[in-house]
Parts: sequence; C-alpha cells; structure tokens
Amino acid sequence: MTTRRPEAQDWLRWALVAGPMVAAMPRANALAWVLIGVTLALSVPVLWLHDPAGYRWAPVVTIAVIGAAGTLLAIVPNSWASVTMFGTTFFVVLKQRTGPIVLAVAIDLAAITCWAVLHGTWQSALPTYAVVVVILLLGLNRRARLARIEQTELALARAQTANEEHARAAALAERARIARELHDVLAHSLAGLSLNLQGARLMLVRDGASPDAVAQIERAQKLASDGLAEAREAVAALREDAVGAERAIADLLAAYRLDSGARADLAIEGESRELDPAVRTALVRAVQEALANTRKHAAHADVDVTLHYGAGSVELTVADRQGRRPPAAPAAGYGLRGMGERVALLAGRLDSGPAEDGWRIHLMVPA
Repeated sequence: MTTRRPEAQDWLRWALVAGPMVAAMPRANALAWVLIGVTLALSVPVLWLHDPAGYRWAPVVTIAVIGAAGTLLAIVPNSWASVTMFGTTFFVVLKQRTGPIVLAVAIDLAAITCWAVLHGTWQSALPTYAVVVVILLLGLNRRARLARIEQTELALARAQTANEEHARAAALAERARIARELHDVLAHSLAGLSLNLQGARLMLVRDGASPDAVAQIERAQKLASDGLAEAREAVAALREDAVGAERAIADLLAAYRLDSGARADLAIEGESRELDPAVRTALVRAVQEALANTRKHAAHADVDVTLHYGAGSVELTVADRQGRRPPAAPAAGYGLRGMGERVALLAGRLDSGPAEDGWRIHLMVPA
C-alpha cells in the first residue's frame, strides 16, 4: 500500500462507507454484524483508491463494498446501508470502466429487488430504482465533464508547447541570420585583412624594412588571425554547433606551430565527453593565454598540452619546453590573473610556475 496520506475527498468517501455502517449497528442481527464488519474492513483501503497502487484493486474493493451494503439493505431495511451502496456506486461510475459500472448497477438493482421481495415494499422500491438511475446519470455526466476539462487542459498544453516551439524556431532562425551576417561580413573582412597583412609583411621583409616595422605587422596579423578564429567560434555558437574543447585547443596548437615552427602536441587522457560551456571556455582560454606567454617569453619553444578527463573533473596541463628552468615571475600578469579568476568561479584550482625545463600551467575544474 502506498504511503501517501489520504486527502479530504478520500476521508469523505470513507465516511460514506463507514458512517452508515455505524448507524446500522443498533438494529443489527448476527448476519448484519458480519456484513457490517466486512464493510468496515473494506472501508480502510477505500482511503487510498486514488493512489496509482490502489487502481489495481479498486474495482474489487468497491464491488465488494456495494455487495455487502446491498445485502445489509435487503436484510435490515431502513438501516442507511443504501447510502453506502449508492455513494460507492457513484464513485464506480465516475472513475472505473464499463465492466465494474454494469456490475455495480446490477448489484444495486438486485439488492433493491430482494429488499422489496423480502419486506413487501414495492411502493418504496420504485423510487429507489429511480435513485439508481439518477446516480448513474449524474456519474456519467460528471465523468463526461471531467473528460472535457481534461481534453481542454491537454489542448491548452499542446497549444502552449506549439507556441514555445514556434518561438524557439523563430529565435533559431534569427540566430542563423546573425551568424550568416557575421560570417559573410566580419569573418570575410578579417580573413582579407589577415591576407593583406601577410603580404605587407613579406614585402617589408623583401625590401629590408626595419625589424620594428616587421614586428608591428606581425602583431597586427596575429590580432587579425585571433579575431577571425573568435568570429568563427561565435558563428558556430550561434548555430548551436559550438566547437568542442579538444578541437578548439588543437586549432590553437596548429596556429602556434605555423607561427613558431616549433612542436605543439595535444594528448587526451580518459574518456572524452561533452563539457559545460563555461568549463570549455576556461580550458580554451587557459591554453590561449599559455601560448601567448610562451610566444612572449620563450619563442619557438616546444609545447605539450594534456587534457585529462577524470570521474568528476577535467584537468589541463600546458608545459613549454625551454630547455632550462625559467626564473620565477615576480608577479602574475593580467592574463594569469584573469585565468585564475575564471577557474575560481568554477570552483577549480590553478597552479602556474617554473618546471625543470620550462613553464608549466595546471588547472583542474569540476566537470
């Protein structure tokens, strides 16, 4: 039996079963006491007929209650047993299938007939037959009304779902339009700018321009390349096709190899899985900042990146191979501070410092 506590309607249904039995006790004979005891015992599970577990045995319990109350009505007239019989019949008509309804009405009619035959009260029996018909009609009407209300609620829920889907489709269409605009305008412009800067750098090198001028062009080209990568990432996010952490890190390492000519490898440990967008962003930005520091302090150094998927976390290690132990930094730069703040917001941990042959960054975030 379920542990759900009975509600007000459950107690009312129980009172319609148990109350008339108590009222019938003063006039009860030996057989009546047996019927009263059976009905009172059956009134206990009546409290849980609305529970999912109670649906299985509800027809058996209600039909047994109607049968016991009908028999009591036949042998003890004017005992209020009809209240139990009619109240339970109404519940059967309201909640159960055709078979139990037909059986309940048949038991009612049979009990009234036996009462009339045993006590010769056919004049009183005719109005009682009419009561059965009224209860049947009221129950069917109430049942139809509840069905209409349920259908209306279902239709409203479907309409709301359709409206939400329509709004979502409109939002996705707008996002796709914005993504196309970004790709066709901003991304193409940045790509053209990057190519023009590359051509300008080659011309300056060919004409023997000063190293400062070449360096400025190279920095401008890097900014254009980074902006192009971020624009493509924004387009992918707008199209709900965001680049995964592994692919984004691999793209950063590929760009580092092209720029520096050094080795840059990515190792994946554990079983790859989809990460939360905030975690993914923290990992990608950490690699981006680490590579920027390597370009600045140890140009052309090899880089090893390890991405480890743990049971409840993901760890990232970025180590550049300078061939010597670098001196400790006097203070963390703005990039490392921002990286640490991003990791702290995710309840993670960041360690950064010199290693035996280079600089090492290690972070761990729950995932």
